[in-house]
Amino acid sequence: MRMKDRVALVTGAGGPMGMAVAKRFAEEGASLVITDISATRLAEGERAVAEAAGSAGKVVALRTNAMVRGEVEELVAAGREKFGSIQILANIVGGYQGQHYDGPADLVHMTEARWDATMQLNLKPGFHLVQLLAPAMLENGYGKILNISSVNFAGEAGSADYGAAKAGVASLTRSLAMELAPHVNVNAIAPGIIRTRVLAMLGPENAEVYRERSLLKRLGEPTDIANTALFLCSDEGGYITGEILPVSGGIWPAL
Repeated sequence: MRMKDRVALVTGAGGPMGMAVAKRFAEEGASLVITDISATRLAEGERAVAEAAGSAGKVVALRTNAMVRGEVEELVAAGREKFGSIQILANIVGGYQGQHYDGPADLVHMTEARWDATMQLNLKPGFHLVQLLAPAMLENGYGKILNISSVNFAGEAGSADYGAAKAGVASLTRSLAMELAPHVNVNAIAPGIIRTRVLAMLGPENAEVYRERSLLKRLGEPTDIANTALFLCSDEGGYITGEILPVSGGIWPAL
């Protein structure tokens, strides 16, 4: 059990990727603090994680808008009240806010609302959670932080907002690895296209472009991300920090 006696906080746990990460951690013995902005999705995630853990008592679920400081403070407090310290943080929430996704995608015509929403969703949750959790990790001399970037952080026409936000995540990962060393490992995964709700936003033609770019000629599955997250957040990845690891079927992010 690679996460026995560990407590992990996973955001976006109602979505396919976050739920897969939370379930994988639970299967390896972790207690979970999970959240999602959707109460309906979160309830589904809570059931799945409790089943994987073999006990509902090993899961705390609280609907949270991770961009709002007060709500994140309540989430962290609930987790600590139940389990004590939280040693692992998996920042899975990110992507696009659906209400701002429609409309021109090129930067020249992009709305300011879409730009701001994408930056907020991909960067603000990690800002709040690291500030709230990292001090205790440093005090205890142990911690793991995982962020989700994207292969698009190197730039992609038609998604300049998303690419720039994920470049910010990659840079933040490196900065935190330096600031929190030597006691806290901070890494990021840079996924290719994974089978999540993003596929519906992209449409079949764009999804096919990513499939063809992949050396493995397939799209990624949430379990591909979950297995990598388990490695980086367990002691097996203890000598790795400050890395942005592509999980993309061979698509390499490069400026």
